[in-house]
Amino acid sequence: MDARYVFAVRFRLDPAVDGVAVEPAEFETRLSRSADPPGEEGWLFFRDNLWRGELGDEQHFRRLTSDALGVPATSVEYRAFETDEAYLDALKDAIRADLDEFKADSVSEVISKYLGSSVEVQD
Repeated sequence: MDARYVFAVRFRLDPAVDGVAVEPAEFETRLSRSADPPGEEGWLFFRDNLWRGELGDEQHFRRLTSDALGVPATSVEYRAFETDEAYLDALKDAIRADLDEFKADSVSEVISKYLGSSVEVQD
């Protein structure tokens, strides 16, 4: 099983040494975070951080990203949830087992509520 959350991150380099400069000082890159296996600690990342395919709290997530990268992130945008069929099936089973946790009537409602249309299934 394989799945990851994908983000577009803009970050800035601010050299700490006088007389040192970078051009450009701001860059954009693709950041991915592995999705934890359904049912294991961390698997609810999508519920805790996303809403309708967007970051629920961009400022908070930008701080987390800055800490993870060691450079100031100026923006972070959620792009996609890339997964294979096996992970997606396991995710749906885990959601189905506890629909009340998500305050939803169906698995598709949960996926839409948090991931929006950003699910990309890889072969």
